[in-house]
This record gives sequence, structure tokens and C-alpha cells, in this order.
Amino acid sequence: MSEIKPVALVTGASGFLGRHVVPALTRAGWSVRPAVRSPKGTDSEVVIGSIGPETDWQAALAGVDAVVHLAARVHYKNEEHAVELYRDVNVEGTLHLARRAAEAGVRHFIFISTVLVHGRSNDGRAPFSESDLPTPHGLYGTSKAEAEAGLRLLAQDTDMKISVIRPPLIYGAHAKGNFPLLARAVRLGLPLPFAAIRNRRNFLSVQNLSSFILYRLGHPDPTSDFEIFLLADRERVSTPEFIVCLARASGKSARLFGIPPNVLSTALRMMGRQDMNDGLIGSLELDTSKAMATGWQPQVSLDEGLRLAVSAQDA
Repeated sequence: MSEIKPVALVTGASGFLGRHVVPALTRAGWSVRPAVRSPKGTDSEVVIGSIGPETDWQAALAGVDAVVHLAARVHYKNEEHAVELYRDVNVEGTLHLARRAAEAGVRHFIFISTVLVHGRSNDGRAPFSESDLPTPHGLYGTSKAEAEAGLRLLAQDTDMKISVIRPPLIYGAHAKGNFPLLARAVRLGLPLPFAAIRNRRNFLSVQNLSSFILYRLGHPDPTSDFEIFLLADRERVSTPEFIVCLARASGKSARLFGIPPNVLSTALRMMGRQDMNDGLIGSLELDTSKAMATGWQPQVSLDEGLRLAVSAQDA
């Protein structure tokens, strides 16, 4: 007689995070039901179209034990015109899914938020912690903070456990954003003007994110129905140190030269790259002691996570 596997519905299953989280869940004995916008031809997938306040989740949630909500509206070129888009997907879409999940008897809902609910930088301050009042940056960070607030209220009225994860920059094979740009520059041997930066930053490998999701699903807190966790690799490094580690993982030598950080920051802002300015020059440190106190430990080091990222990228 075959063992009945627990079922996890994963949104964003075909995206960067999903391409790592889905195999990790499968290896751990979960039966994964990918929720996709359009048919991908994968086993057990369920096509739900766009995520929003009117999405029909009934068939997707039938028999589901846990939901891992990875999907989100992350980047939009004309952000100032996208308030409703972020709200429909990241806030109302998330809360609609969570309500339908609770009604369907789902036991655990995991929501991937962002450290941007705290802001872009903690320069001159202590590392961010879960007890800090949210001070979100931009439409994306604000939408995630609003979704968190709605989930907290929902947890008070249902029996479904809700875990919120606030990660910093997540790196890994097939990542988007600044990481692949930086990896490509290192691979090409391009000189990079970051040698004078003396910041401290946390990063998160997609392997460590996947392992925490698995650990949280397997070790729910019996005393609380709603918990927030800041999550990161164990190491804190400066931007030039991160580039050196990335170069080493790529089998290259880092080519760094120094430009005063204030000059570099001004240049990046003039180029319209505020995201790169925020992500590479300022400090962003996280207090991850709460996640560690659950018994979870990072599965890979920064060096190993970067090696996995670039080796898979080159394969």
C-alpha cells in the first residue's frame, strides 16, 4: 500500500524561486501542485491564470495541506502608474488566496515577503529584526507590508498557520535583478568600481530559502498561528567581498577599483539605477536569530551557494 504524501500548492512554480523550491519539496516527500498562469506541461500543474482578487482557487486547493506563495509582482518599469497592479497581485491577490486556502482546510500558508518592508538600508542602525516597525520602501515593499498586515488579521480568525519570510537579495541559478548582471560582469572580467565601499550586507542563497521553507512546514509552532522570520545566509560581507566570493566561485579573479562611494552613488542615480545604488552601496544587515532559534541552520555557506549558482548557470 503506497504512502499518502502531503500536498503543497506552489504559486510562481515556474519562476526563479519555484524552480528551486518545487524540486526541494518533491525530494522531501511532498506531492507538489504547481499553480501556473498558462500550461507548462508539468506534472500535476493547475492553470489559474493571473493572480488577483477574483482568481478561482477552488480546484487548485482541493486536498491541499500547505500553500507556498512565491508569486508576486516584483518589477514594473513605470512604478508610479502601477499602484493598482501591485495592490491587485501582491495584496488583494495574496489575501484572496489565503482566505480561500483557510476555507479549504489548508493547514499552513507560507508567504514570501521582502526585507524591503524595513527599507533599503540600515546604515548607522542595528540589524533589522522582526520586532521593528515596518518602514517599507517603494510600491513593492509597501504592497508586501500591506499583505503581511492582512495575513496577520486573517490568522486571528482561522485555524491556518501563516509563516511570513522576509529575505534580502536571493541569489542562485536563473536569478533575476542585480545578481545576474554582477555575475556576468565578473565572468567577462570587467573592472568594477566598488573597491572603496565599506558596507555590510546579508544575502540569501535559494538553497537556504528552500531548506527553511521545508523546515517550517515540518516544524510548525504549536503556540502561534502567525510568525514572521528574517532569513539570510550566515555570512555578512561587504559588496567588494561578495564580488571576490562570486569571482572565486566562477574561477575568475575579481577586478575591482575604487571610486568614492558618494561619487558612485550620484552616478548611479543619474543613470536611473537607484536599485543598484541601494543594493550595492548601503548596508543591509538582518538579525536572523529568530529563524535560528527554531532549530533551522543554513544548509550552504555563501561560497557554496555562489558556486552552485554559477555552475548551474554555466551548465
